[in-house]
Amino acid sequence: MPAVSCPIHRHARARPDALALWTPERRWTYAALDAAVAATGERLEATFPAGAHRIGLHLHRGTDSVLLLWALWRTGRVAVPLSTRLPSAQVHRAARRAGVGALVTRASNFHREETLRTYAPRQVVEREGESTPRPDAQSLHRRASIVFTSGSTGRPTAVLHTWANHLYSAKGSNANLPVRPGDRWLLSLPLYHVGGLAILVRCALAGGAVALPDRDASLATVLNASGATHLSLVATQLRRLLDAWEGPPPRRMRGLLLGGGPLPSPLLRRGHARGWPLLTSYGSTEMASQVTTTAPGAPLGDLHTAGRCLPHRRVRIDGDGQILVAGPTLCRGVVAEDRVRDPRVRGWYPTGDLGHLDAQGRLHVKGRADRQFVSGGENIRPEEIEAAFERIEGIERAVVVPVPDEEYGRRPVAFVQPTIGPVPTDWRDRLGTVLPGFKIPDAVHPLPEAAVQNRMKVDRDHLARRAREIKHGAAEAAAHPREAEDEGAG
Repeated sequence: MPAVSCPIHRHARARPDALALWTPERRWTYAALDAAVAATGERLEATFPAGAHRIGLHLHRGTDSVLLLWALWRTGRVAVPLSTRLPSAQVHRAARRAGVGALVTRASNFHREETLRTYAPRQVVEREGESTPRPDAQSLHRRASIVFTSGSTGRPTAVLHTWANHLYSAKGSNANLPVRPGDRWLLSLPLYHVGGLAILVRCALAGGAVALPDRDASLATVLNASGATHLSLVATQLRRLLDAWEGPPPRRMRGLLLGGGPLPSPLLRRGHARGWPLLTSYGSTEMASQVTTTAPGAPLGDLHTAGRCLPHRRVRIDGDGQILVAGPTLCRGVVAEDRVRDPRVRGWYPTGDLGHLDAQGRLHVKGRADRQFVSGGENIRPEEIEAAFERIEGIERAVVVPVPDEEYGRRPVAFVQPTIGPVPTDWRDRLGTVLPGFKIPDAVHPLPEAAVQNRMKVDRDHLARRAREIKHGAAEAAAHPREAEDEGAG
């Protein structure tokens, strides 16, 4: 089996004084980072119980997380980053599903649990170390991480990646959007999502630096302070950046990679008009991040697509319009209890996403097959209605969800975020010029911040529950109007 050495160590030998990690408190050279990773690896070997091969990391992104990830990979262990947004019971369930043998966390309530051996970062992390001999090369196809999907379409899936998956993902990304020595990629995504892990590997492979922001600082503040040249953002982050940032982007900015789901057309137009170097993409946890991406400097027309297939990936569309993917970035498998299930079907992974490839080879993503629903015998695709909403001037973002309906089975309801002020009152008339009547939502509500805040993807389950609650409340008020009046008078 082919073996590869740690890229951190390789750059520490070739360019020891080059910047590897930027934080508000410290600038880590490759030599310093390599020594700390080596020392942390030794602590792991001495501290973790025998047989603890899969290690859970329940930590906010920070220096400890970065050191632990590289130390786990260097010592041949499997890193299992777990969302810090989950309550403790869900973290424990996820850890059991992934077969975690030990958990590193700062949360004090975890240390009282007897079912899972837990450690505080101070017990296993060493921030200083001595220069070390060349570490043993590890198998290219060794198991490296288990990452949970966002769960936006159901129960989160535990996806097992090899080091080869991460490596070839980084190679393909860097071939399209190069990272050079001296560049800094802002770690603006959580490390429990594959997009965050991908930033670490891209920078280490190319000899660039990761810029690690203060968790409480705004994106605009960190972008100024860190000197970042590259960014990875989801739609909500881009909107907040554009709201906070006046004038053109910093001249040093060479790429702003967008992903995590559909991007509202008004938001793309706004960012492009302001001069931000946008790149749109399509990817998945199973494919270790990007699959297709637009080229740097792409025109606005290209940005409304997901771009072309990157090196080390393959894409095709099946007879039902589903996007199929393959290549060396495709995960080793899906972890189910004590087994690892191969997700391939005749050599290809069926993503569950619908789309098509145009004559220029650009991928157009239409939406999720499992989001489509039937209303009165007619198929409704929420993404089509959302796109129609977002073409209305004054509407920045729309999310459509189905709600139960006695007559039609299910009906669409929209949650909308206006650019400024209220939702345009003539939204129904405007939609009627581009959509048939059965696709026009029964109601429009404001898009709650809780459904999008600090999320890679919109929480559609939350919105569906909210839509049902609103409809139920309206029905109750209609059935008992006198009670509603009395409550309002109080």
